[in-house]
Amino acid sequence: MRESLASKKVRAKAVYRVLTKNYPNVRCELNYANPFQLLVATVLSAQCTDKRVNQTTPALFKKYNTIKKMAEADQKDIEQLVKSTGFFRAKAKNIKGLSKKLINEFDGEVPDTLEDLITLPGVGRKTANVVLGHAFGIPGITVDTHFGRLSRRFGWTKLTDPVKVEFEVANLIPEKEWTNLSQRMIWHGRRVCHSRKPACGACALAKLCPSFGIGEIDPVKSKRLVKAEADFK
Repeated sequence: MRESLASKKVRAKAVYRVLTKNYPNVRCELNYANPFQLLVATVLSAQCTDKRVNQTTPALFKKYNTIKKMAEADQKDIEQLVKSTGFFRAKAKNIKGLSKKLINEFDGEVPDTLEDLITLPGVGRKTANVVLGHAFGIPGITVDTHFGRLSRRFGWTKLTDPVKVEFEVANLIPEKEWTNLSQRMIWHGRRVCHSRKPACGACALAKLCPSFGIGEIDPVKSKRLVKAEADFK
């Protein structure tokens, strides 16, 4: 029997209450000082850990501390500075390209609408929603691999396309909570609900999760699987 939207909303809100209790003070784990730095850091975070990005960006932002300087930078130099994040040639090209476009089309400012942000090189809905939510306080759902995986495990969606997942989950949680929902899902996915071996026995959502048991259920063994805060700094 297909679950009604009303029933799914009740389950989703119950899960979100637990996530909120367990991760009350969520924040973006990328280090940044302004919207442009967050935009660049998020582009660099593709297929890379936030920890690695945070180790990389200080030197990049020290050398190119304005959008104009980044737009005028030698792409090869950007490549060398971001090499450790992987896919560095494409990332450097996108960083230089988006910087030039910000100068030429947006008066040297990072736009605060999704429609404008996704016109920038290397920027899709995921990156745009990160910037909107954390730099501008505009609610957005960030569907990364963690968010998508947990949404399916919670039974909120069966879809795999990130945009379709975003729209389906948006119907379950109030808009004002979208940014915090995204961050809490990502935190839980990184720390407890791992891709290969989730720590089910140490999960605060065990009684609410329809996927309980797909991972380790022994409490002691599960606790060993939980990643600590220090792993992401």
